[in-house]
Amino acid sequence: MTDVKQNLSMLCDFYEFTMGNGYLVSGIKDRETVFDVFFREVPDGAGFAIAAGLEQIISYVKDLHFDETDIAYFRSKHLFDERFLSYLAEFRFTGDIYAVPEGTPVFPNEPILVVKAPALQAQILETFILLTLNHQSLIATKASRICRAARGRAVLEFGSRRAQGADAATLGARAAYIGGCAGTACILTDELYQVPAGGTMAHSWVQMFDSEYEAFKTYCEIYPTNAVLLVDTYNTIKSGVPNAIRAIKEVLIPKGIINFGIRLDSGDIAYLSKLARKMLDDAGLASCKIYASNALDEYRIQSLMAEGAKIDIFGVGERMITSSSCPIFGCVYKLAAVEMNGVLTPKIKISEDTAKVTNPHFKKVCRLIDNASGKAVADLLCVYDEVIDDTKELTIFDPVSTWKTSTIRNFTARELLVPVFKNGELVYDIPDIATVKVYCAHELDVLWDEVKRFEHPHRYYVDLSEKLWTIKKELIHKMAEDIRRL
Repeated sequence: MTDVKQNLSMLCDFYEFTMGNGYLVSGIKDRETVFDVFFREVPDGAGFAIAAGLEQIISYVKDLHFDETDIAYFRSKHLFDERFLSYLAEFRFTGDIYAVPEGTPVFPNEPILVVKAPALQAQILETFILLTLNHQSLIATKASRICRAARGRAVLEFGSRRAQGADAATLGARAAYIGGCAGTACILTDELYQVPAGGTMAHSWVQMFDSEYEAFKTYCEIYPTNAVLLVDTYNTIKSGVPNAIRAIKEVLIPKGIINFGIRLDSGDIAYLSKLARKMLDDAGLASCKIYASNALDEYRIQSLMAEGAKIDIFGVGERMITSSSCPIFGCVYKLAAVEMNGVLTPKIKISEDTAKVTNPHFKKVCRLIDNASGKAVADLLCVYDEVIDDTKELTIFDPVSTWKTSTIRNFTARELLVPVFKNGELVYDIPDIATVKVYCAHELDVLWDEVKRFEHPHRYYVDLSEKLWTIKKELIHKMAEDIRRL
């Protein structure tokens, strides 16, 4: 079957609807709930992640609806109450959503998005929110690592043909731009999300002509302001670079054009880039940029830089667009509180795996900024109505070794979660993608370099306020007592 109309409201796990139907039949569909979205581990053992995907979640929530075809589908399953189907036919999100802005560095076990809404509504949102944050945060985080490895040199996203589907290509390129990439090869990402797209030639262009020189000369004549010549089709040093130099000097230099480049896509890139740089400089083409591609990632780029490779711009494809070294982000969606009889009651999930014990209650996240250095020193999870007194010193516990503490003085507490929807209405001004990219770069500068190391990064403190810790401890003890009585 082709040309099937897709309603993304149906991009949802089936059990969200069996639970939703159950909530309605049980009379608790409108019970106010709080769900946290958080992750437990940073991909690649890194010190932090980059949040991305909020704009797509906003679009999804604004358009959340179920049409006649969807209702007919649910009816065909012979599981759902007609009252539930009538509810879906009139569905509109009426709750609140809070989130960290896209591009924010985030850490394990802290909420990066919070849904506060009637139970049935909150349940339906789970799948799309998770798949969106998991994918785009994964790629933005990987892109940030790769771009930092390039030490200020531009990185271009080249991964569309290796991406795992159309959305993975377009939204992955969007996330990579937030994470630091200068542009993408994907035209659709430019058209949809205003991420600058560009490109020049593949090996097939060079092979199409009778000679490598003719291929380069022709391209320079047609695209004099967009000439990056791929020099490794036959022999990079013996023919590729000399033919590129000849074409550039014959076609572009007489026109006064000084912005052009060559691209290396195979072989010993560090060695070839040094030879190519010398040949270009000796030919008086010092302005010629050297691009490099071919299965690059942060470690390969780091190695190239350490070897003194003469590369100005990196093109990175499959290892970024798939985050091949660690292709799972791992956001989860967990109930944190339920309103009962007008009182918000904290909820907790207990597990034999201590890493899976959740932090209860409706919370906010405060980033503590050292006033002297301007650097972030810790994040503090607090109950929603707490006020952090940054005129006093604060003791923060190490997230793993709870005996290890740090006393913080002279700091400013900045709340990370901002209102996105209130009572179902969008209250957030969505920034353009260029603004998000600049914001991400600024927020990265707030982190200490030790947190940004690729290997054995400094463990950033994420702690609970005393009030929240007390609530969590009391819930754990109560659950333990209840289990002992069984």
